[in-house]
Amino acid sequence: MGGYFGVVSKIDAIADVFFGTDYHSHLGTARGGMAAWDPEIGLQREIHNIQNSPFRTKFEKVFDEMQGTAAIGCISDSSPQPLLIRSNLGTYAICVIGLINNSDELIAQYLSFSGGHFDAMTGGRVNPTELVAALIDQKSSFAEGIQFAQKVIDGTASIIILRDSGTIIAARDRLGRLPIHVGKNEDGYCVSFESYAYQKLGYEKERELGPGEIVELTAEGITQLAEPGKEMRICAFLWSYYGYPTSSYEGVNVELMRYRNGEIMAAYDEAEGNAQDVDYVSGVPDSGTPHAIGYSNASHAPFARPYIKYTPTWSRSFTPQRQVDREKIAKMKQIPIHELIEGKSLLFVDDSIVRGTQLKETVEFLYANGAKAVHMRSACPPIMYGCKFLNFSRATDDMELITRRTVVELEGVEGLSHLEEYSDAKTERGRNLRRAIAEKFNFSSLEFQSLEGVIQSIGLEPCKLCTYCWNGKE
Repeated sequence: MGGYFGVVSKIDAIADVFFGTDYHSHLGTARGGMAAWDPEIGLQREIHNIQNSPFRTKFEKVFDEMQGTAAIGCISDSSPQPLLIRSNLGTYAICVIGLINNSDELIAQYLSFSGGHFDAMTGGRVNPTELVAALIDQKSSFAEGIQFAQKVIDGTASIIILRDSGTIIAARDRLGRLPIHVGKNEDGYCVSFESYAYQKLGYEKERELGPGEIVELTAEGITQLAEPGKEMRICAFLWSYYGYPTSSYEGVNVELMRYRNGEIMAAYDEAEGNAQDVDYVSGVPDSGTPHAIGYSNASHAPFARPYIKYTPTWSRSFTPQRQVDREKIAKMKQIPIHELIEGKSLLFVDDSIVRGTQLKETVEFLYANGAKAVHMRSACPPIMYGCKFLNFSRATDDMELITRRTVVELEGVEGLSHLEEYSDAKTERGRNLRRAIAEKFNFSSLEFQSLEGVIQSIGLEPCKLCTYCWNGKE
């Protein structure tokens, strides 16, 4: 996915943007970038590959190389950004977070009338951020251009622009699938994906932008360029997995949501008489842990960590590109505590089950270290659809999803027309899905949180949440 942070100030903004961007490192592992504006130098930009080292190590010299009273930074899980653009709207730096499904169509349409060109990457691909800039530049103002781009894009585009006048334009995506927070201190304003990032830097909450809202920030104030829309579809998966525990979206804290989520799962298991003889409740680190704490609190089964993930050498930022290397590193990171595994009946809660590859290896690892039983719980419903809005999963085809593959194994292609039933644990198809995956991975039992349960744990109206990956509804 990705994240962003920007500051416009009366004083130098580089330090705040450096640390604010670094606070978004959990959202991407591919590229990091910063751009700054100084009245004498103008716009500056720096981009680095962060696949094998964290953002801060690649940008530690930025204090000597860049200066300015306005700056933006970006963590990206895909293409390099921010980009510097010179157009009829002026010179500016731009970052875009989201996903464009119809990029080929938009590129072809643009080239058919513009007589222009794009900087092509390997394989002829075009940087999505450059495409968004080209769409914006077709209009006579940034506000008109951003609204036009968001209208024609099939997907999501949350946009941050640093102008050559030293102001920042922040545009939340049209349906508010991603958040944009605005913070304020005595010297100016900031914009941020994660709320804690600006709070740790001494900014106070000003407000969250509404869906499709566009604002322009100066050190002195905020100007609204476009009012928010009435319809919102913020990604529910932010609370389940992507969001950092200390963050809040639409007033709902991530960590507390996960506790409530675990409590709801425990209540369901108790009502159904499932897995009531476990010795320990555990979380699949890291984001499964708070869900497990909530489960433990409600079930009164003690919480424990039967294995620890070794991250000083191989953190998420150091993810190898080859699958064989990723699998080896995943095994190396798991260090058992034998006294908490041997002869024990364990219940693990994971944030989600996508492909299931690493989860299968984890269960094999636990049995190899003497576990008597391993029950598995997913903190979200069965993922039946690959995300078409934020690309939270590396899956490029729906059939990479373990749920889809299992449905086809059980019933053939015909089963894909009954995905709603397979999601529901109360139906025969739903029970068959859980039983088949449990047998495939050697789980003693398997349950998924219900859609109603995850919505209840968030606490927002269902119509305000995007649950596409679970039920296919936009």
